[in-house]
Amino acid sequence: MLFNTPQFVVAFLPVVLAGSLALDRWAGRRAALACVLASSLLFYAWWQPPVVILLIGSIVVNYGVGLKIRSGGARLGWLRAGVGFNLGLLGFFKYAVLLLGCVGASAKLTPLLPLGISFFSFQQIMYLVDTYRAEIDSAPFLEYACFIAFFPHLIAGPIVRPGHIIPQFLNFAPSWAWQDRLAAGAEIFLLGLAKKLVLADGLARFANPGFAAAAQGAPITLIEAWVALLAYALQIYFDFSGYSDMAIGLARMFGVGFPLNFYSPYKAANISEFWRRWNITLSGFLRDYLYIPLGGNRRGETRRIFNLMVTMLLGGLWHGAALRFALWGALHGVYLIIHGWSSRMGLRLPRLLAWGLTLLCVLLAWVPFRAPSFAAALTFYRGLFGVNGFVLPKIVLLLFPGAGSFAPIVPVLPYLGEARAFSLPQGVVFLTFGWFIALGLPQLHDMKRSARSFALATSLAMTTQALFFAPYAIPFLYYQF
Repeated sequence: MLFNTPQFVVAFLPVVLAGSLALDRWAGRRAALACVLASSLLFYAWWQPPVVILLIGSIVVNYGVGLKIRSGGARLGWLRAGVGFNLGLLGFFKYAVLLLGCVGASAKLTPLLPLGISFFSFQQIMYLVDTYRAEIDSAPFLEYACFIAFFPHLIAGPIVRPGHIIPQFLNFAPSWAWQDRLAAGAEIFLLGLAKKLVLADGLARFANPGFAAAAQGAPITLIEAWVALLAYALQIYFDFSGYSDMAIGLARMFGVGFPLNFYSPYKAANISEFWRRWNITLSGFLRDYLYIPLGGNRRGETRRIFNLMVTMLLGGLWHGAALRFALWGALHGVYLIIHGWSSRMGLRLPRLLAWGLTLLCVLLAWVPFRAPSFAAALTFYRGLFGVNGFVLPKIVLLLFPGAGSFAPIVPVLPYLGEARAFSLPQGVVFLTFGWFIALGLPQLHDMKRSARSFALATSLAMTTQALFFAPYAIPFLYYQF
C-alpha cells in the first residue's frame, strides 16, 4: 500500500487511527499497540501477502537472538549469528541478481525482492548490536515487533534507533492530547504528500526522457542533459524527503516521534555537511555501525581511507544490487577523502564557491545512480559536457531573436519533457520553482506554523487533484531500494 493513494488516505489511516485511539481509551495501551501491529502487518501484506511471513519470521528470530545475547552466554557468538542471519536474508533476496551476474549464472531463479528489507534488516542489526553493547533495556515482544513493523517507517525509513523508539512504545498513549497531535501530524503528512505528488512526480516528466534517451544511446544534447539532471536531483530529494515527512507526520498522529531525515542538503557547503543533511538516519547508521567499528580514523590515514571507501561502497550497494550504485558510493567516498585532505591542509574556499562546487559534485554523482547502466551514464555525461552539441528550440527565437547566430535551431528538443514547443519554458519554470524551494526556503520543520499553513493551503488543490484524479499512483523512488 502506498501513502499517496486514496485507499490509504481515506480508508486505512482513519480506521487505524480511530481503532488505536478507541482501544487505548477503553482497553489499554497494549490493546492499542496490538491494533497498530496488526494494521502494520496488513499494510505490508497489501503488496504481496506471502512476504509478511518473512517479516514476521525475521522479527521472531531477531527477538530470540536478542534474548540469547542478553542472557550472557556466548554473547559474541549470538551477535555474529544474528547479524549473519540478517545479512544473509538481505543478500539472498536483494543481491542475488548481482551475484548471479558476476558468476555468469542465469538470473531466472532470482527471488522476489521484499519491500523494505534493507530498512528492517538494518534496524534489527542495530537492535542486536545495541543489546550486545548493553545500550538498551530489555523490551517485551509486542513493543519490539512494533519497533520493526510500525507502518510509517517500515517500507522506506527513516531508520530509527531502538533506544529512541522502543521506550516510546513502552509509554504508548495515542489518546493523550490526540487532537493536537493529529493536527500537527496531519499538516506535516500533507506537506510531504505535496512534495511527492506535486513536485517530485511533476519533475519526473523532465528527468525521465533525458535518462531514457541516454539508455538507448541517443545523442542527448547539452540543454536536454542538464534539464534532466537538475530535474532528477530535485525529484529524488522531494520524493524521499516527502516520504520521510509523511512518515514523521504519521508517527506523530500516533504519538510517536521520528528523527529528522533531511535538512536542506543542497544548501551544504562541503560534502561532509551534505551527508549530515542527506538521509541523516542512514548516514548515522553507516557511521556508528560500520565506519567506527572498522576503526574509523583511529588507525592512520591509509586505514581511514580504506574504512571510508568500504563504508561508502557498501552504502551505495545498500541502495540496490547494481555496480552503478557502488560507483555512486565510490564517488562520494572520493569526495569525502579529498574534503578531509583539504580541511587538514587548511584550504578554505569562499562559502558561495564551496557551495557551488559541492552541489556540482553531488549532481555529477547522481548520473550513475539514475542511469540504468554504465554505458547510459557515459552517454549522459557526453551530453552534460556538450560533446553531443548545443542546440536551441525554435521557441527561444521569440525571446532572443539573435540566438540562431551562436547555436543551431531545431523545432523542439526531442528528449526534453514531452518534446513540445513549450517544453523548455515549462522546464525552466518548474526547475526555477523547485530549486527556489530547495535553496531559498527554510526546511519544512524549521518553518513557522503560519508559513506551513500557507504552504499547505496553496498546495492542497493540486495535491487533491493528483491524489484522487491521477490515472495511477507513482511509487516512491526508495521503494526500489
